Amino acid sequence: MEDQSGGLWEWLVPFAFCVCAGWAIWHAPAYILDFIPPESPSLLDQISELHQRKDAAPGLPGLFGGTADLIDWAALVLMPIIFFIGARTVRCAHMEYRHWRPIDRVALFIGRLTMLLIISMTAVMLYEVFLRYVFEAPTLWANELTLWIAGFVFLFSGLYAMQQRCHIRIFLLYDVVPRWMQHTFDAISVLMLVVFACFLIFGSFYQVFVVKFYKWEMFGTAFDPPIPATVQPMILIVISLIAVQAVINLIADWNLEPTVHSAADDIDEDELEAIKRSVGKD
Repeated sequence: MEDQSGGLWEWLVPFAFCVCAGWAIWHAPAYILDFIPPESPSLLDQISELHQRKDAAPGLPGLFGGTADLIDWAALVLMPIIFFIGARTVRCAHMEYRHWRPIDRVALFIGRLTMLLIISMTAVMLYEVFLRYVFEAPTLWANELTLWIAGFVFLFSGLYAMQQRCHIRIFLLYDVVPRWMQHTFDAISVLMLVVFACFLIFGSFYQVFVVKFYKWEMFGTAFDPPIPATVQPMILIVISLIAVQAVINLIADWNLEPTVHSAADDIDEDELEAIKRSVGKD
């Protein structure tokens, strides 16, 4: 992977994906009505009323005789295309993990999405603070939108941290055992993670996807975002991706030379050099 980043393209592609994903998520009731319409008349009326109340483009007719309009279909179709382009063209930054594999591009692009979501979340908070304390006109949506974005940031950051091998690890015993024992520790930890993911998905699949997602449960506030209907399914999706990424890491790192850890690992030389340059020191 090319060791270069920071170009305009790396901002435009994640931004385009976030726009399409945001539109598709907000109009998910339209997809539910078109693809998996509820058999219960009361639930069908509930989803239909919810779509009419939340539709951002109410004047557009549905395509193919359904509920989703042209923009809804465009967002849904463009999401996997943009994701593929973003993962295919993502580039490695100088401070990121060096031993890349092609399959790591997925986690890396999700990391780029996470960085953009953090910027978006910060912008929403600053906008709310500005309106609240300058014009004394607070919004009804900023707090819930911040919570919503923060939930996705928290989840996506876990996947990115797993791919970067920067999650919390304790090396007190790991560093003093022979290499074959280190492999055993690695295999056991990955196995435990995979088993945990399987049991979590098995135990909560119905509650999450049938109760929360299919009924499109909302947050119950003035803004009323679909936080339960989106964040809870994403927990299962991301924990599955983290388990897969852990297996990928295990295979990719199996034949690498063992890393010797010390207190000096806590010192980020690149960050120190950046601080020195910012204060004008060589």
